[in-house]
Amino acid sequence: MPVGGRRTTPFAPGVSRPATRGGKVEPVRTCIGTRTRAPRSSLVRIVVRDGRLVVDETASLPGRGAWLTPSMEAFESAVKRRAFRRAFRLDSDPDSQELRDQLVARTTPDAPPRVPPRPLAQTEQADRHMDN
Repeated sequence: MPVGGRRTTPFAPGVSRPATRGGKVEPVRTCIGTRTRAPRSSLVRIVVRDGRLVVDETASLPGRGAWLTPSMEAFESAVKRRAFRRAFRLDSDPDSQELRDQLVARTTPDAPPRVPPRPLAQTEQADRHMDN
């Protein structure tokens, strides 16, 4: 039992870690664009390769990484605040055009596949079921 009978948590008040399947706790990361905390699975990891910002799909590339909400608003905020430069400890701003293109491709809603409407049942049996 903790001191004073109170349970303590390593997180700020009001911040809880979302539970995942099997009762395991998913890691929480902070978005460098919006400065909000979110489960790791809802963010993308960004790394610098040859002076360019690249999405680390597997979150396993070596080196310093930063987490970003996959939205254009978060990206624009990070660029405006120079968060990439600060997060990666760079002397100049990295090339962010490739990352911008990837985020646009991710966030642009694809046209949903057109599903033909189901035909209405015109049989006597269907009419009987509708009356019940």
